[in-house]
Amino acid sequence: MTQAAIFGPVLLLAGWTFAVLLLVPIYRFRAGFAGHVDYDDFKYGESDRVPPQVRIPNRAFMNLLQVPVLFYVVCFTMFLARGVTESFVYLAWIYVALRILHSLVHLSYNKVKHRLMLFAASNVVAVAMWVQAIVHLAR
Repeated sequence: MTQAAIFGPVLLLAGWTFAVLLLVPIYRFRAGFAGHVDYDDFKYGESDRVPPQVRIPNRAFMNLLQVPVLFYVVCFTMFLARGVTESFVYLAWIYVALRILHSLVHLSYNKVKHRLMLFAASNVVAVAMWVQAIVHLAR
């Protein structure tokens, strides 16, 4: 296994984030063409007039820009420190799978309990990745 193996999960999560980003204008334009919103409804974010189903893709996108930043940082840190191991890459793939599942739940049936479990599990994996990084960097 090479150090560059860490870029598989990194690129997949980045690609997934861009895919979710594409949903934001699609949902907004659909709502606009249907007369549910106008430009002013997005002047300061999203007004109360924006239907919940139109808000969800934007919220899912924002979720992919919050904690995952720590994932990207730890992956690049371990790559630069030559600390990428098979177990670290395994954790990275698990993290990405959990984040994608979290987004899919959010964008589909949106049951908060299921989202929370996936979100919490992904955060546990992120912490495990950081612990591995701290141990490696402390050596």
